[in-house]
Amino acid sequence: MKHRVGRQFFPITLCLGLVVGTSCWAAEPTGSTAARTVVTVPGMPPVMNPTNLYSETTADKLSPAVAGALPRVYVPNRISGDVTVIDPATFKVVDTFKVGINPQHVVPSWDLKTLWVANNAEGRTDGSLTPVDPKTGKPGRSIPVDDPYNMYFTPDGKSAIIVAEALKRLDFRDAQTMTFQSSLATPRCAGINHADFSIDGRYAIFTCEFRGSLVKVDLVNRKVLGYLKLSKGGMPQDIRISPDGKVFYIADMHADGVFLIDGDTFTEVGFIPAGIGTHGLYPSRDGKKLYATNRGSHKVVGPPRGQGSVSVIDFATRKVEATWPIPGGGSPDMGNVSADGKYLWLSGRFDNVAYAINTTTGEVKSIPVGKEPHGLTIWPQPGRYSLGHTGNLR
Repeated sequence: MKHRVGRQFFPITLCLGLVVGTSCWAAEPTGSTAARTVVTVPGMPPVMNPTNLYSETTADKLSPAVAGALPRVYVPNRISGDVTVIDPATFKVVDTFKVGINPQHVVPSWDLKTLWVANNAEGRTDGSLTPVDPKTGKPGRSIPVDDPYNMYFTPDGKSAIIVAEALKRLDFRDAQTMTFQSSLATPRCAGINHADFSIDGRYAIFTCEFRGSLVKVDLVNRKVLGYLKLSKGGMPQDIRISPDGKVFYIADMHADGVFLIDGDTFTEVGFIPAGIGTHGLYPSRDGKKLYATNRGSHKVVGPPRGQGSVSVIDFATRKVEATWPIPGGGSPDMGNVSADGKYLWLSGRFDNVAYAINTTTGEVKSIPVGKEPHGLTIWPQPGRYSLGHTGNLR
């Protein structure tokens, strides 16, 4: 409700997020047709459309910050220790450059000006981040960082969140200089790796791959709020929030589908069967569909030419409306959608290829890359800022 004084209305802000990890919003007048206003954390860009938090990532909304960026697909190859660069217009490899040991993901920075290659150096102590200038497509000098399996950014853009999987912790660093700030231990989250953020930026949910569970993190106070064991899950992977910010979608490689989690209450509310080894999750450019990759195997290191496919999930009905198999078998893993929404680019993890999948027909093009490609990104992408991973933009 609102209190009325003359012709002015003063919203009552309903905000329990700082205490119990729920989202915050400003209430509208009774009978109002206006959408609720999301009260974000300080410094976070406003939510322009509370019914579709992907509204600023449509094909026509490239930020001025990406002006001059070369249209490229960057594929990190975990075993060969390099990045394959593809021209998406010709589907041809145009460059390959060495980075650190075991590159896992290529991560757009919060300000969209740098692409970071996360090299976690598995079983070693010489992990690093390699910056890539998207205007030249060339790497800079690597920065030593402990176990950077993946990387995200706080919604206010002040801190990078290094997902130190083997160390079971999150390291907060300055988003520009990567200077260390603080650490948050997540001792009950073995295999912490992927995350997404509440609509207001107050909390994030991370998947615990080797525990079959999730961990919820208060980003304001930087503390663990709790853990959630999935009912029939064994290996949760990628995670994405619904357009309206109410439900988190969790890909599970052993459950062969996607769990639905109410983020505020941190409870399981549903499950969508998909394909074998459900792994990555990517919203369509119009925010109506969710592309779920099925890696074709339940194993961490699977065989080539598995029963790989992509399931197209309708956000409105929460049902799979189409399935695109990889011809001859394959292992679609991580990636993202082209700026125009016409292609879904994915790594073929156990087939040493990158896939370009036509989002209208499901037709697949395969481009040979290095050995064991993982979290590729295509750049540029539409959006105002990046929350990390292979391009979680808003």
